[in-house]
Amino acid sequence: MTTSAFEEIVSSLPDAPGVYKYFDINDIIIYIGKAKNLKKRISSYFKTDQLNAKTTLLVKSIARIEFVIVDTEHDALLLENNFIKQHQPKYNINLKDDKTFPYIVIKKEPFPRVFFSRQKRNDGATYLGPYTNVMATRLIYNLVAEQFQLRSCHLNLAQKKIAEKKYKVCLDYHIKKCKGPCEGLQTEDDYNTTITDIKFLLKNNFKEIIQSFTHKMYDASAALEFELAQSYKKKIELIEAFSAKSIIEASSPINIDVFALEILNTTGLVHYMKVREGKIVATQNIQLETKLDEPKEDLLQFAIVQIYLDKPCEVSEVILPFELIDTSFDFTLLVPQRGDKKNFLDLAIKNLQYLKFEIRRLKMNFDDAIEKDKQLVLEQLQKDLYLQNLPVHIECFDNSNFQGSYPVSAMVCFKNGHPSKNDYRIFKVKTVQGIDDFATMKEVIYRRYKKLKETNSPLPNLIIIDGGKGQLNAALESLQILGMQNQFTVIGLAKNKEEIFFPHDKESLLLNYTSDSLKLITQIRDEVHRFGIQFHRKLREKGTIKTVLNNIDGIGEFTAQKLLKHFGSVQQIKQQSEVDLAFVIGTIKARLVKNYFSSNQ
Repeated sequence: MTTSAFEEIVSSLPDAPGVYKYFDINDIIIYIGKAKNLKKRISSYFKTDQLNAKTTLLVKSIARIEFVIVDTEHDALLLENNFIKQHQPKYNINLKDDKTFPYIVIKKEPFPRVFFSRQKRNDGATYLGPYTNVMATRLIYNLVAEQFQLRSCHLNLAQKKIAEKKYKVCLDYHIKKCKGPCEGLQTEDDYNTTITDIKFLLKNNFKEIIQSFTHKMYDASAALEFELAQSYKKKIELIEAFSAKSIIEASSPINIDVFALEILNTTGLVHYMKVREGKIVATQNIQLETKLDEPKEDLLQFAIVQIYLDKPCEVSEVILPFELIDTSFDFTLLVPQRGDKKNFLDLAIKNLQYLKFEIRRLKMNFDDAIEKDKQLVLEQLQKDLYLQNLPVHIECFDNSNFQGSYPVSAMVCFKNGHPSKNDYRIFKVKTVQGIDDFATMKEVIYRRYKKLKETNSPLPNLIIIDGGKGQLNAALESLQILGMQNQFTVIGLAKNKEEIFFPHDKESLLLNYTSDSLKLITQIRDEVHRFGIQFHRKLREKGTIKTVLNNIDGIGEFTAQKLLKHFGSVQQIKQQSEVDLAFVIGTIKARLVKNYFSSNQ
């Protein structure tokens, strides 16, 4: 992706924490990153003077960017870790094991142990976390162990073994780090009450501990013990970091798919989220263009079907924002009201709401920008062509014929720099015999502006004649007959060098090839070409266009079209030898064509 291409999308990036994904031209994820501010982080990749060689290579490989918005930098770190493990992108550090951010584990066993772990297993234990701040997690673990005097040994403390006096207390008991349950010095009920208090503490907040440390910090500061005060301040910050709630990983290892839907005008926006073992491992945005104002239920059901066409549903439960009726899915549809599943759904909806807002904002800004740009272009065109008035109404004419026959003249109209297609016109030539561009232009200009004059209709500020001086002069003759030669500016546009001719000027005007003025003029000229060709194509489809070839006995429409396609025009066909014609349509038909033109010279 080039810097200029990135500049076109940078305004759509949010100033919010999240995870970004870079895709290559094959739509494969090549890099995943996290950010406290997505716009600033992604933009940093496109500051070419600050990149090393590897990052420059990565940026050149980017074809598309996706992002997922989250609530906190903490969540962004967790989601990045999940995505990298799932997709293993080419440019990310390769994670060889299943280690992740740490948990505090409460084992399911008699006299449960509480310990610090980086692995989460499906063993019935309670896993609190994960926590992205390892230092904060170790601090909390040490505080818990110190305050609640929990055992740290790996002994099997079944009641039978304790009763048999199998164990002796260790040093932890003597230094008051453990209450000696191994010798029956602490009952299991008392120990379990402690475990309940620990769960409450870790799952809720540390308000009392923070208040205690805050008082100690102020006391130390008042006593001029600034190092001690700083240590308490650091502990408070770590506890607050540890207390950050996450919605990226569920408290239980659930496997679900999540769908959210937002509707914007004729577009259905769907966010798909894949949750495995309680972790978000993939996300995808889908846009559906509606045709018949379909209800939201139909749009959501269609999106679900599309997701599972190539990859069948792997889960037994799919989370939705509202109920679907009369479905034939072989999995359960659930609209959650609370808990982890509701949190995942809320996150999906949050991402869609941002996408909906950006689409609406960008469309508004895009339209506003177009209008602003067109105004500037028209002002530049007025300056370049020395026009008295801003050219808000421009009409352009071009003579058109099909293979040297059926001449017409096409006219297109641009208002405020935009095509005004209701004002387009086709003029079938009435007074000119054969192909005569000058006479044709004279006729259609006279007919067009005679009608506008008679009906007192608005006149253009600028008339463009697609052709050189000859056609320009023919147009001026008609305007002089009508007495309208001074009511607007008329210019001719020659095809070869994009030369602009003014009436009575000997030298042509050459605008810069990169100028917006010339781009607008050539856009209008190309549009009149397209309009004329489109008209002839419709006539051909209807069989309306006839050529002199249709007058030759024994030559049907198929043969005539074959000749025209090969030689280009009737005039070219006339000039061919019988041998050349026979090469295309055979000897007998070639003789018929040659004899016809020889006898009608």
